[in-house]
Amino acid sequence: MDLDFSPEDQAFRAEVRAWMQANVPPKAGPEIGLPNHLETQAAWERKLGKKGWLAYNWPTEYGGPGWTATQRYIFDTERAAAGAPVGSPFGLAMLGPVLMSFGSPAQKARYLPLIAAGEQFWCQGYSEPGSGSDLASLKTLAVRDGDHYVVNGQKIWTTQAHWASYMFCLCRTNPEVPKQQGISFLLIDMKTPGLEIRPIMTIDGHHHLNEIFLTNVRVPTDNLVGKEGEGWTIAKFLLTHERTAIAGVADSLHQMKELRRAVASDPSLADDPLVRRRLAALEVDLMALEYTNLRTLDRIARGQAPGPESSGLKVKGAEMQQAISEAQVELGGLSALPWMSDHAAGHEVFRGATQRYNFLRASSIYGGTNEIQKNVLAKLLLGVG
Repeated sequence: MDLDFSPEDQAFRAEVRAWMQANVPPKAGPEIGLPNHLETQAAWERKLGKKGWLAYNWPTEYGGPGWTATQRYIFDTERAAAGAPVGSPFGLAMLGPVLMSFGSPAQKARYLPLIAAGEQFWCQGYSEPGSGSDLASLKTLAVRDGDHYVVNGQKIWTTQAHWASYMFCLCRTNPEVPKQQGISFLLIDMKTPGLEIRPIMTIDGHHHLNEIFLTNVRVPTDNLVGKEGEGWTIAKFLLTHERTAIAGVADSLHQMKELRRAVASDPSLADDPLVRRRLAALEVDLMALEYTNLRTLDRIARGQAPGPESSGLKVKGAEMQQAISEAQVELGGLSALPWMSDHAAGHEVFRGATQRYNFLRASSIYGGTNEIQKNVLAKLLLGVG
């Protein structure tokens, strides 16, 4: 694996960096980058969409820039380094690749251009009260009725459902066959009668999660992606892309850089050998994660699909995010407390550190729990189980 960027890649990096410096929105306070800061996120995505860079991992035929895997890596690194908001992954990193591989021509033409332009937001209807890690046990039922499905059931932990235009949803269309074989993948308009959204407030003090109740929700059969019973295959395809993207390496690199800068400006921290040792340990782990991410990038660049390393990236990425946020809270001390954020001048990384820390407690749960990912790794890499 060649880790040196070509002259063309270096020029591309300079172009992206200059555009980011000129266009990244001003920091709006400690909420920036947190998942409920939706107005800032939406405006930023529309700006990127106008530039043609929002769907940066898409080919040109579907509205993306057609960048190489290396260019995509450079773009994400520069985006994070500039402090730009993270785009919503549901349409861009999850549904987009699904529609490109499994969607009908009509579905591609209807949804992909709007997603690439930042004009349409999606949420993911997977988890249910009794079906989280064991997703195949889901009970939301979709019964065929002429040219519609009638959907009844409940989804939970649905991120940004109160903001989304549509939800891609796993439903059981055949309860008589083995559970993985009876699941289908539907696209549901969030304004459809019978669909109710209830907010879930989380420990970070924000509203980004929801529970959804579906009562006789009528969904056109044209909104079925792929074939009936193919939902489990599509879900596995989608989760591989989600877990690769969810590692958050670029943002962890940025958070680590900001933490080191804050520590360096405070002699009481900078001169403490225990603090220096802690930062060094975090940077060693982050470097190992970055190299694993680059190996995955190399596979993709050679036309191969992400393998079991996507589960490894998800596990270590979540642990890395949690470890950095924990260091920000502990080293920031009083400056990291929400009601002390106005006193964190010169230590911007500590502003909102408590909210970030609390939110990232969930990073080892969403996208498939780390325990489940370790089982996947044990089975695929070690032949255990």
